[in-house]
Amino acid sequence: MTSFEDLPIRDDLRGLSPYGAPQLDVAVRLNTNENPYPPPAELVADLRQAVTAAATSMNRYPDRDAVELRSALAAYLGHGLDVSQVWAANGSNEVLQQILQAFGGADRTALGYVPSYSMHQLIALGTGTRWIGSPRAMDFTLSADAAVAEISEHSPDIVFLCSPNNPTGTAMDPDVLAAVLAAAPGMVVVDEAYAEFSHRPSLLPSLAGQPRLIITRTMSKAFAFAGARVGYLAADPAVVDALQLVRLPYHLSALTQAAALAALRHADATLAQVAQLRADRDAMVRSLSDRGFAVVESDANFVLFGGLADEKAVWQALLDQGILIRDVGLSGYLRVSVGTSAECEAFIDALDFAKVVPVPKPAD
Repeated sequence: MTSFEDLPIRDDLRGLSPYGAPQLDVAVRLNTNENPYPPPAELVADLRQAVTAAATSMNRYPDRDAVELRSALAAYLGHGLDVSQVWAANGSNEVLQQILQAFGGADRTALGYVPSYSMHQLIALGTGTRWIGSPRAMDFTLSADAAVAEISEHSPDIVFLCSPNNPTGTAMDPDVLAAVLAAAPGMVVVDEAYAEFSHRPSLLPSLAGQPRLIITRTMSKAFAFAGARVGYLAADPAVVDALQLVRLPYHLSALTQAAALAALRHADATLAQVAQLRADRDAMVRSLSDRGFAVVESDANFVLFGGLADEKAVWQALLDQGILIRDVGLSGYLRVSVGTSAECEAFIDALDFAKVVPVPKPAD
């Protein structure tokens, strides 16, 4: 049987594995940071009408520039943004790909502070952009001095930051962004996929007077819209113009645009679920901490916890009880998404049932 390795694939793609998380049919799925609550009934009803209306003109191409959707997204973000400063695509991953197509590529370098969202590296490699992964501190934080030191050493064309960071859940101090913007010679991308779950304010105000700053967002998480695949960014109008050079024609279908507009019309009802998810996240942090696990304080809809002697054995023990969480490749750590209150309780009960105990902390 032929493998893709037998084909004349690019040398820099050989030996790589595609991005993916297990999609298993289990009772409790807490591995992909989805919103566990379905879209509100009123949104579903509106969506049905919107898609039906869009279907009547499916013989025509959609609005190539998605102007109505971008205008609605700008209104949602606020901070004085307008349609010229917002761009949308099929999930934040396509947004990131377009950024790398426009500002990365051959003989260019992207820098990220790891562990972080693994697709930054994969999309960089897919666009022929050299990737540099700079390690965070032992507690997964990132200081301004450490961030600037890496930029000074490597002079990257693109710097990736996350707030909150995935998989750690840590929010970024605005002083770090200010220092990076002052030091970086190229574009700076802040991934705010989980911004709605954070106790800290968005970094959107930092866009003022910063033409090289891009802030990316998604409707997959807080909007409970992962299946619709809608991502977007806010940036200087010149950035939006640049991305239109590399986007595919008519990249956002009429159905996708109609669905996203319907979701934005019901943003208040959807985002009302976020408060519950925050509360359940904080309760999960307390429960794990009370059991002695090393818990990273989270501003996202997931929690990274450690102190595990064998994270793979713990992952399997939970799966055996119908609880699917995420092994993110960090020794001694696992990541669990925040589910419904009942799902969070089931996760904690499964840990107790499996008699999972943290590795004792060394004596001072």
